[in-house]
Amino acid sequence: MKIRKFKMHESGLNRFFGPLEAKIMDILWNNDEMTIKEVQHFLEKEKAVNFNTVMTVMNRLVEKEILQKRAEGRSSMYKPIQSRNEFLDTQSKEMTNELMDEFGNVVVSHMLDALEDVDDELVAKLEMKIKELKKDR
Repeated sequence: MKIRKFKMHESGLNRFFGPLEAKIMDILWNNDEMTIKEVQHFLEKEKAVNFNTVMTVMNRLVEKEILQKRAEGRSSMYKPIQSRNEFLDTQSKEMTNELMDEFGNVVVSHMLDALEDVDDELVAKLEMKIKELKKDR
């Protein structure tokens, strides 16, 4: 699944999803399979939301292959295709590959500049990864 729009000036899940989509995904990632009505109930703790609106958004997430849907009696059950961590990993890899394809060495340089603000453990992991890459060449 490839997210078509990445919103640079948003944060968290809102970088990938619209506001309601992000809330729905957060609810589903924090719970088990749920019906539209159950998701609506969670959303209404914050603000009233129409059942049909929730249904439309959830079915669009199914079409985008973000959620899977299965029938259970007269209801439909929805759950994310990937865990939150899997989703973020997949999307960050996709974005990194696209940045590398488009901007090449400039991206690597900017990523290295950003390392000034990270902890020593991450730098050590990156050093190990570079050593592995050199071995494979």
